[in-house]
Amino acid sequence: MQEPSALLLARCCQGDAQAFAQLVASVQTYVYNLAYRLLRDEDEAHDLTQDALVRTWHMLPSFRGESRFTTWLYRLVVNLGLNHLARLRRRPQEAPLEGHVAADPSHLAADPQEIYEAAERRRIVWEAVDALPDKYRIVITLYYQHGCSYQEIADSLQLPLNTVKTHLARARRLLASRLAHLEGVADDL
Repeated sequence: MQEPSALLLARCCQGDAQAFAQLVASVQTYVYNLAYRLLRDEDEAHDLTQDALVRTWHMLPSFRGESRFTTWLYRLVVNLGLNHLARLRRRPQEAPLEGHVAADPSHLAADPQEIYEAAERRRIVWEAVDALPDKYRIVITLYYQHGCSYQEIADSLQLPLNTVKTHLARARRLLASRLAHLEGVADDL
C-alpha cells in the first residue's frame, strides 16, 4: 500500500468527507487483508474493517504525523483485531470456516503448471501461518504480507524491537519445521 499524500490526510483531518472517501478507497482492501489475517474469518474481517474505517474517521484528527500514516493505521487495526479476538474467544466455539487465500494476480508466468504450483504453495504456506499462535501469526503477516519493517511492526504492536525479532525468528523456525516437506519453502523463510 502506498502512503497517502500529506494533502489528502490534512483534508481528512479537517473533516472533508470526499477526501476521506478517497482515503478509504486506497486503504480498504489493505485493512481487510490485515483484518482477515488476524481473525481468519471473512465476516469478522468485514466487521473489523468497517469498525477500523469508522474509527479512522473519528481518530484521524489525533494523527500527529510522528509516524507514517500506514504505521498508525496498522496499530489501529491490529489493536482492534486483538480486542476482537479476545471477544471471539469468550464466545462459544463454532465450526471453523474454510480458509480464504487472497488471489495474487501480480504474476504472469506463461506456464499454467507453474502458476498452479506457485498458488498451491502459497495456499499451503498461508494455511501454516494461520495455524501459528497469534503473536507469531501477526508478526509474520505484517512482515511478509504487508512488507513492514521490524520497527514498523514494533510500533504497530507496541512491542520492543527485540521482541519482534524474536517472534519473527521463532515463527520462521515453526514454519520451516511444519513446511519441511515442501521443496524450497523452508529455505525461503
